[in-house]
Amino acid sequence: MTDRYAVAGNPVAHSRSPEIHARFAAQTGQSLVYERLLCPLDGFAASIRRFAAEGGRGCNVTVPFKFEAHALAASLSPRAALAGAVNTLRFDAEGWFGDNTDGAGLVRDIEHNAARPLAGRRVLLLGAGGASAGVLGSLIAARPAELVIANRSVDKAQLLADSHRALAEQQGVGLAACALDHCGTAYDVLINGTSASLAGAGVPVAGAALAPGALALDMMYGPAARPFLDWARAQGAEARDGLGMLVEQAAEAFELWRGVRPHTAPVLADLRTEVDALP
Repeated sequence: MTDRYAVAGNPVAHSRSPEIHARFAAQTGQSLVYERLLCPLDGFAASIRRFAAEGGRGCNVTVPFKFEAHALAASLSPRAALAGAVNTLRFDAEGWFGDNTDGAGLVRDIEHNAARPLAGRRVLLLGAGGASAGVLGSLIAARPAELVIANRSVDKAQLLADSHRALAEQQGVGLAACALDHCGTAYDVLINGTSASLAGAGVPVAGAALAPGALALDMMYGPAARPFLDWARAQGAEARDGLGMLVEQAAEAFELWRGVRPHTAPVLADLRTEVDALP
């Protein structure tokens, strides 16, 4: 039987993951199929167990189930344990293994694809939900000089910062939390991990948050990210969406499942052409 994988979420019809993994499989000579798995909001665990029982080997997990996926894993990678959220499950016979590849994918896209080393830089992370929790550990490991989490609820941002305090101290990174309207100015890198783009809302911080020539990245991609990208360019920043992060985190998951690392550059280039052509 051909090995089966899937991306599980709600909604999931928009996901580009099947195209990405099909390209990875063709490139590496792996035999697999990769599907979309729409899970009821109150039936994620049952849907995943059914998929595994029917021969599934693993799955990616998207909104809003990353915290539920964490609870399903019998064992966790250190980065998934730190994030408290799982975006990749591998159905091992001895127990399901949970990982979180989002942060590694984001850092790889920033440092390799965008050629923006994070070490010694000032980084502003917007949002304190699952998206930000999934990437914070990897951002800290990249050793920026300062990393500030800005969120509408400061208490939630502070809880996220406190859960990563030991790692930040170990890496020599200044870690702080603040409100969106008191986040400071002149950051070298701004990362939008809020749902503002998905909801069609405006950018939640002022343009002064960006230093001249800063990198401004939205974790969303496609039409949803365009207002943020337009805003970033208007501030004189380099604007980047989350498509590179999506491809890079997928490569991490593919390697976890198949034991081979695909080349991401040609896949990202193909997807970029397709996404930029969307109305």
